Amino acid sequence: MPLPVLPDDAPSRHNRPPWLRVKAPQGDVYETVRRLKDGLRLHTVCESAACPNLGECWGRGTATFMINGNQCTRACRFCDVQSGRPGPIDPDEADRVAEATARLGLRFAVITAVTRDDLEDGGASAFARVLRALAARAPACGREVLIPDFNGSERDLRTVLDAQPHVLAHNVETVRRLTPEIRSGARYELSLQVLQAAHRLRPDILSKSGIMLGLGEREPEIDETLRDLRTHDVEAITIGQYLQPSAWHRPIDRWVTPDEFAAWDARARALGFRLVASGPLVRSSYHAEAAAGLVSPVARGA
Repeated sequence: MPLPVLPDDAPSRHNRPPWLRVKAPQGDVYETVRRLKDGLRLHTVCESAACPNLGECWGRGTATFMINGNQCTRACRFCDVQSGRPGPIDPDEADRVAEATARLGLRFAVITAVTRDDLEDGGASAFARVLRALAARAPACGREVLIPDFNGSERDLRTVLDAQPHVLAHNVETVRRLTPEIRSGARYELSLQVLQAAHRLRPDILSKSGIMLGLGEREPEIDETLRDLRTHDVEAITIGQYLQPSAWHRPIDRWVTPDEFAAWDARARALGFRLVASGPLVRSSYHAEAAAGLVSPVARGA
């Protein structure tokens, strides 16, 4: 798909407004996390997806671990994770994630993964191994998983749910109209079905999704997406600004102001979402530990 020709003053990854400028990663805690991650041969979505909050989150001693390798079988037009032919699943990765979580003293751990359409179970069993390892090594730590769609397989979804996460997230990423252009191999309705199935199978596990603004969506479409998510029993939502990782990726349509994000925060709460994070720098795992009060092992009966 050829990239559209944009006017010279169009938003780009090079001319961010002041509210999107962040400090370069630094500090002793950041260095501790980096050395530990590298020493244990772990991937983080913070690096692989070029997250703008890397410095802040690592500086707080938190990170989102990315399992099942760092090459994805899909090539989404918004995502900076490499696309290609992944290698085999690392059988020791779960133990290393659990060790890093314990050594960092994390209160809340987020586990995501590249999409693995090449595997029979889409990588679901690897999610389950990590969750069980975390429960054994750091039982007081909250556990969130950000899963792919598993091509709609309820069996694979059950595999993850049976391993007892406290939060199960799956991002719709954008509005219905833009999904075919933005999300490689994904379907808007399928994502909604996955989220609703997760709630139906385990209503005690908090269901969560996320969307990006600035991809070309219109205001009624954003509202429709929020309503669709609530209709499909999603309880938590993140709303953030799309940032174009490279010239190949989808161009930025517009910079969304902090005031507009605040308005969508209010709208989401009015629709009944239990947990809302809406802001220019919000990502699906940003301040995920805010859910700890809702999904702590004691509160959720785990």
